[in-house]
Amino acid sequence: MNAAGRLTAYGAGLAVAFAGAFVAAGAVVPDGAAQPQQAAQPQQAAQPQQEVGGEQMEDHEAMSEDQAGQSPSTESPHGTAIAQDGFQLSPVHAPGSVDEAGDLRFQVLDATGDPVTRFRTAHDKDLHLIVVRSDGSEFRHVHPDLDAATGTWSIPWEWAEAGTYRAYVDFVPAAGDDGQSVTLTRTVQVAGDFSPVTPEPTATDEVDGFTVELAGDLAAGTTSDLTLSVSRDGEPVTTLEPYLGAFGHLVALREGDLAYLHVHAAGADPAEGDTAGPEIAFAAEAPTAGRYLLYLDFQVEGQVHTAQLVLDAGRGRAALDATGHSGH
Repeated sequence: MNAAGRLTAYGAGLAVAFAGAFVAAGAVVPDGAAQPQQAAQPQQAAQPQQEVGGEQMEDHEAMSEDQAGQSPSTESPHGTAIAQDGFQLSPVHAPGSVDEAGDLRFQVLDATGDPVTRFRTAHDKDLHLIVVRSDGSEFRHVHPDLDAATGTWSIPWEWAEAGTYRAYVDFVPAAGDDGQSVTLTRTVQVAGDFSPVTPEPTATDEVDGFTVELAGDLAAGTTSDLTLSVSRDGEPVTTLEPYLGAFGHLVALREGDLAYLHVHAAGADPAEGDTAGPEIAFAAEAPTAGRYLLYLDFQVEGQVHTAQLVLDAGRGRAALDATGHSGH
C-alpha cells in the first residue's frame, strides 16, 4: 500500500490533520494573514543560515519547551509568507476544481512589483515548486517552465483531490553572493468533496514496490542525523541515481504553520553516471518540538519515487516505538 492509501485508512473523514495543525483549510496560513506580518517588517533581514548536508538551512537556535533549559524559536522560518527578502509571490492561478485540466501559473515579483526573470541554478533547477494539501497529502515536487518575456512560470496541472493547498516556490536570486534560497508560499482552493486524512508517526513507507526505512531521531533545536535506506523485494537498492544534484532530496513541513525545511543528502555531489545506495544520509534541524512530515524523492532507472514519513521532534524513536510505527 502506498503512503496516500495508508494515511487515508487511518484518517479518512477526520477533521484533524497533521498533528492538529493540518486542519482542512484552517491550518493553512491565509494569504491575507501573511501580508500584515510583512507590512510590519518590510525590510526583515535574511535569517542566519548554516550549511547542512550540502544545502543552506536556517540557523534556528530554538529548542522545544519540553526540553530543560530550552525555549522555542522566535525567528521566522521559511515558507510561511508570500514575501521574503524583497521578493513576493503573485497569486497562483490553477484549475478551480477536481479533474479540471489546465495550467498552474504564477510570477515572482521584485520589490518594485516587476516580474523576476533571472534566477540562479540550485540543485539543477532555477526554481522548485512544491504543492501539498493542507493535511499533508497530495504532495508534488515539480519544475515549471519560465516565459522569460513575461516572467510567468507555468506547468500543466490537474487536481486529483479537493481541498486547500499550499504552493511553495523555492529559488535562489540571481543577484547577491550569499546563495541563500528564498521560499515563498500562497494557498490555492480546489472545489469538491474533501475528506482530510491524519498522518501518524511512521518511519517506514512502501512506494512503487520500494520500501524506505528511516533510522535516527529528529530532535528539536539541534542538528539531527537521519539515514534513509531503500530496498526492493527485501534486497538493498544500490542503483540510486543522481536527482537534482544528489542521491536523494528531502522536504519537511512543520505542524502548525506548515513551515518549510528544504535539505539535500549529505556528502559530495555525485557525478553523472554515479550510483549509490541503499542508504542516503541527511542532516536536518527541527526548529521546535512537534510533528514533521517528510517527503523523500529518489530516482531509480530514470524514474522518481516519493516516500512519505512522519517524525515527532522531541520524542523521536521512543515515540515511534511506542506506537509500533503507526500504520504498519
